[in-house]
Amino acid sequence: MTAPLIEAANLEVGFGGGKIKAVRSVSFTLGREKLGIVGESGSGKSTVGRAIMRLLPPTARVVADRLRFQEIDLLTASNRDMVHVRGRRIGLILQDPKYSLNPVMRVGEQIAETYLQHYPAAGGKAAARARVLEMLNAVKIRDPERVARLYPHEISGGMGQRVMIAMMLIAEPEVMIADEPTSALDVTVRLEVLSLLDELVTRRNLGLILISHDLNLVRRFCDRVIIMYAGRIVETLAASQLGEARHPYTRGLLASLPSIDHKVSRLPTLKRDPSWIDAVETNS
Repeated sequence: MTAPLIEAANLEVGFGGGKIKAVRSVSFTLGREKLGIVGESGSGKSTVGRAIMRLLPPTARVVADRLRFQEIDLLTASNRDMVHVRGRRIGLILQDPKYSLNPVMRVGEQIAETYLQHYPAAGGKAAARARVLEMLNAVKIRDPERVARLYPHEISGGMGQRVMIAMMLIAEPEVMIADEPTSALDVTVRLEVLSLLDELVTRRNLGLILISHDLNLVRRFCDRVIIMYAGRIVETLAASQLGEARHPYTRGLLASLPSIDHKVSRLPTLKRDPSWIDAVETNS
């Protein structure tokens, strides 16, 4: 059996000296697959992604029985080691390029900066520029030489998200964490970006964690889905079996989705049970 790329066991993240629990006893593995993490705002899904990247603020208290990326213990790795992990081995795609890209740098320079950071002896600026154009081609941007010269405010949201993906892929990571990568895009562009991500993940044999609010999106796009509530995983199941979920929280989320085929006068309101916080995870 192939060893997982990422392994978390009883991961907990707390703030305020550890008193406020944002993540509670979270355990999962990631192989070379597309893993979705879904839940409401505040459920802890983005905090899990940032804990893996060690990008939480100093006030956060992160503990776990195990938190590993291949041979690296992410709990004890030095800051110097993490500089080589971030971007080079694990890439993070954020949700809105308007806030993630540097507004005073041309997009080509920003992508090249990532390459030069991780490959300082690979031919300098000329090699970096060639790789930038190669990556812009890979994410299906037309006329990459022109786009590389543009500033972030001169490109559309969909193109900006493709630039973000190119920036993360140029260092050839083994894992991608995509935190709401399509939330700022319209439906048509969203589908194009997801299709691109799917193609790149499959072709490069990567592991992908997709963090999202959108149950229908992860059902169509991912291989497995983790459902989080109040910092805890309540259910893990194959994405194709999401409609067969057993936990009442997952069932409630599914019931709250509007449907073109089954019109209702009023969508049901999710009724939360305090016992869910301490319940044992449901696996399908």
